[in-house]
Amino acid sequence: MYEAIRYEERGRVAVITLNRPDRLNAITPQMLTELRDAFGRVQQSDAVRAVILTGEGRAFCAGQDLRLVEERPDTDYRGLVESGYNPLVEAITSLEKPVVAVVNGVAAGAGASLALACDLRLASDRASFVQAFVHIGLVPDSGATWFLPRMVGLTKAMELALLGEPVSAEEALRIGLVNRVVPHDELAAHAEQLAERLAALPTRAIAYTKRALYQGMHASLRDQLALEAELQQLAGQTEDHREGLRAFLEKRKPVFRGR
Repeated sequence: MYEAIRYEERGRVAVITLNRPDRLNAITPQMLTELRDAFGRVQQSDAVRAVILTGEGRAFCAGQDLRLVEERPDTDYRGLVESGYNPLVEAITSLEKPVVAVVNGVAAGAGASLALACDLRLASDRASFVQAFVHIGLVPDSGATWFLPRMVGLTKAMELALLGEPVSAEEALRIGLVNRVVPHDELAAHAEQLAERLAALPTRAIAYTKRALYQGMHASLRDQLALEAELQQLAGQTEDHREGLRAFLEKRKPVFRGR
């Protein structure tokens, strides 16, 4: 069905793999279209309750495929960002299921932005992150200027964006760019374990939590308190809440079903 990516469902976990290893999984319009379609499938699937986004080969994603830009010197950058990248970032952040970026190698430019848009980032000890836009006279996009200051602070974000220096996995962990770093050979096992753990949690509560955290980044305290009350009411009406409450009272482990 797809050419630039692979999509597979492993029980409750969907694995989306960028699949252009010969080009370090550089992004093309076709890949953007396929990714948006894949995340749409995830949203519509009741069976899928967590997502892994990773890359094939030795890179996570090298960003935009610059060969395509070179072939078209009149590239409409605004159109490319607005119609290609932005809808994908919004699809990831608004997805009502947790998304884990499993960064197996370099994540550069818009490839780094895709990793930042995911809810959690698990990195190989061989991974690196590069805000490469400055090296070709462009501006960080695909949400990078929104995510970076919130994750690492304005001072560090400015350094990463203006100098475009690679950040190692260990440094990324230290500054809060990733959640965990694991040995490269153990990355797949750790990714599966983390995704399964997320898939076993109350999916609706996770969806509401994602919404609250993102809206809270720009809301007033009063508005956020109101949103919390609204979302708590919705969460309190789910089957998973009732199961969690019963399990707590019965002193057993809950079995959540994502409803």
